[in-house]
Order: sequence, then structure tokens, then C-alpha cells
Amino acid sequence: MVLILYLAATFTGLCIGILFLLGTANKPDVPEEDRVFMDELPPGLKLIWAPVQVVAYHIVSNLSNAYLNKVEDQLQKTGVNYLLSAEQFVALRYVSSLICFAIACVLVAAFQPKESLLIIAGALAGGYFFPLVWLSDSRKRREKLVIRALPVYLDFITMSVEAGLNLTGAIQQAMSKGPKGPLRNEFGIVLRDLRSGVSRSDAMKRMSERLNMPDITSFVNAMVQAEKMGASMANTLRLQSEQRRNERFQRAEKQAMQAPVKLIFPLIVFIFPVTFIILGFPIAMKFMNL
Repeated sequence: MVLILYLAATFTGLCIGILFLLGTANKPDVPEEDRVFMDELPPGLKLIWAPVQVVAYHIVSNLSNAYLNKVEDQLQKTGVNYLLSAEQFVALRYVSSLICFAIACVLVAAFQPKESLLIIAGALAGGYFFPLVWLSDSRKRREKLVIRALPVYLDFITMSVEAGLNLTGAIQQAMSKGPKGPLRNEFGIVLRDLRSGVSRSDAMKRMSERLNMPDITSFVNAMVQAEKMGASMANTLRLQSEQRRNERFQRAEKQAMQAPVKLIFPLIVFIFPVTFIILGFPIAMKFMNL
């Protein structure tokens, strides 16, 4: 059993090494990636980027377009499409699964636990699904940044519209004055769609579909409705800004009210036992000395 585990780990390590060598050899069949308009890779991802590129080009590119389009939609909703493509993300799942499998085989062969097969299977599945967990965390962080920046951008857009600019010029002013983040990138995509000839309502609806957030959807629906009905854009923006700010304040109040409940478990498990030990130790020592 131990020999089989060592052989499996060695085979997996050789596969990863071969993929890494193929990726760093700059072979003509693996085209060089152009990352001029992409985000910089994290340090951990740079270490395995060569095998990821090889797997993405030779294996994942043969998958169905429907599946890759579905993955691309997930990446777009989380903003990770600026970091890697759908093929690269699927390849990352495969490479991560192989790495975890190799590490699990080595550890099992070294310590020889009873549940060796279960540990190896768990490592294989964990490495495959870990990128999905990372993708979910990225989406949650992105949603928090969008919600935090939305009232600020709405204030800038409202002031610009009240000063006499149209909505396109107001968005440009908000992007130049507002904080950096995913919402700024989304407004940049809206401006790009407007310059390419897309109508204003369609460009805003596309942003709502990409973000898929209730706050953004409410804002976009209000803007589209105001444009159709001929209502004042400035008043609509002012109401949306106040509503988003009130919602942000209500979320802060909700989190503040949840704090005591979240503190119960660490208080009972960590703080109260230590406090009782500190208070009871001198008393116990006095009784023992009597």
C-alpha cells in the first residue's frame, strides 16, 4: 500500500513537472499570453501558471463552448475575468486537484493513517473545488466593495447632472472623482458600450446583469423608468442616492446588533474558562495548603 502511494505521488509530481517544463519552454504550440489589459497574477498563482497554461491550451480548449461560456459568466459576475479566462480557470481546478493529490499521497505514505483512501479522495476533491470557494469569496468581497461605493458614485453623478451635464458626462466625472474599485470598472464598461452605439438603457441593463445585485438592479430600473417616462433625472438620482445611503446605514445597524450574538461562542469557549482559571487558581492553592 505504501509503495502504491509513493508511486502515485511520484507519477503525479512528474506530470506536474512535465507540464511546468512544457509551459516554461516557450514551445510554438503554446502561444504566449498577452496580459497588457489583465490584472497582475498573485504570487501563489504565478508558481503554477505554466502548467495551468499548458492544460488550458491542450486539454480545456477541447471542452464544449456551452460549458466554457457558463464558466465565463461566473468569472464575469465575480470580476475575476480580468485575472484569468474560462479555460485558465478550469485548468487551474485540474492542476490544483493534482497538486493536492500528490501532497496527500506523500503525507499518507509518511504517517500511514487508517483512512488513507478517504484522505486522498478528500484531497483530490478539495483541490478540485477549492477554486470555486475562492471564486465565491471573491464575489462576496466584490459585492461589499460595490455596495460601499455606490452611494458615493450616485452623489457625484447627481451633482454633475444638477450642474447641467448629461448622464454620460456625469458618469465620466464620477469615475474621475470616485474611488477605485469594481464599481468604477463597471461604469467604465457602461461608457464603452455607449461609445460603441448601445443605447443608454441597454448599457445600464447590461451592468445590472453583470453584477446581479438588488441595489444595482433597483438603481438601473429607476433610471430606465425615468428615461421612459420623461421624469427628472436629477430627482431620480437624488432619491436613489438617499435610499442607498439609508440602506447602507441599516446594514451597519444590523451588523452592530448581530455582534453580541456572534461574541457568545468565543466568550464561552475561550474567555470565560481562562477567567475562571485565573480567579480560581489562587483559591484552589489556598485550600490545598490548609
